[in-house]
Amino acid sequence: MLARPLLCGYYGEHNIGDDALLQALLSALPAEAKPCVTAADQQQVQQRFGVTTCDRRRLRATLRALADCDGLILGGGSLLQDSTSWRSLLYYAALILSARLQGKPVILWAQGLGPLRRRRSRALASRLLPLVSAASWRDRQSAALAQRLAGVSRGMDPVAADPVWTLPAMHWRGRGGPIVLAWRPSSLLSDADWGVLLQALNALAEQNDRPVLWLPLHDIQDGGLMQRLKEQELMPETLAARSREIRLQRPEELMAQASAAGLVLAMRLHGLILAARAGAPVSALSYDPKVAAAADALGCPWADLQPLPSAQALTISWQQQLDHPLPSAAIAAQVQSAAQHRELLKPATP
Repeated sequence: MLARPLLCGYYGEHNIGDDALLQALLSALPAEAKPCVTAADQQQVQQRFGVTTCDRRRLRATLRALADCDGLILGGGSLLQDSTSWRSLLYYAALILSARLQGKPVILWAQGLGPLRRRRSRALASRLLPLVSAASWRDRQSAALAQRLAGVSRGMDPVAADPVWTLPAMHWRGRGGPIVLAWRPSSLLSDADWGVLLQALNALAEQNDRPVLWLPLHDIQDGGLMQRLKEQELMPETLAARSREIRLQRPEELMAQASAAGLVLAMRLHGLILAARAGAPVSALSYDPKVAAAADALGCPWADLQPLPSAQALTISWQQQLDHPLPSAAIAAQVQSAAQHRELLKPATP
């Protein structure tokens, strides 16, 4: 058992999805563990979770923290990838190599792997993966890629649903409630595409006389999206009149809003998961294969951003989901699957 692990992830970045991952990881650790967490906004993470932190944006500071810990856990999300940058992959490679040189175990917990677009990225990953003491994956594509890169050594790693499914549930009470959006900007959406989405949303809201709540999951990326669409004159006036943005800070705040919603339209992966965990009716818009995969596993309807369906088709699909939550058995299956990640962190029995 790791008494003082370093938990490394995209934490303290004012992203509700990553905060939810950290919350799930902390709850999976043995009660006596005293973790140190890499964080951008260290004060926020310290106050919210009651943990010690180090500056995740300074590699030297993170390496010093690792020296005081007894192991490294890369927790949730897709950290071993090069879509952010080649330097990002080097950052995590440095941590893994440093931990192993110090004789400390490395755990990849509920990880996605990739994309690894560069040949040198795949070569580096193929050398890092055999150094990992234990791993669990959040999707089969990541597990298959790990096995191809590392060989049979990674062939038995468990694959399970996203660990955010293990957060406590809420009771849905939203029949007749607002339409809630967990949307984000995307390079896949042109102004014309945004026009299609907003036309479909406007028709749904008008037909059912529902208010529309915009909930940014990532404060920096998603915050102000509603206002920007207004300023670009992409939003119908009738939709603008019934829309408002609500800034949230915690996963449970988003779940509370979802539990009172007639429908949650989620573009963010963890917006989809947290809404379903609140029992809300959900429909997804997939900007990334991970969203489509999660929706398929849940049995939730979804639409791809490229090519985007017509406004009429979207409205019809969303209307069918309005006030109709997913079967509880579908949600329970995801919760049961996600619990497998916890097994990786349990103390070994004598």
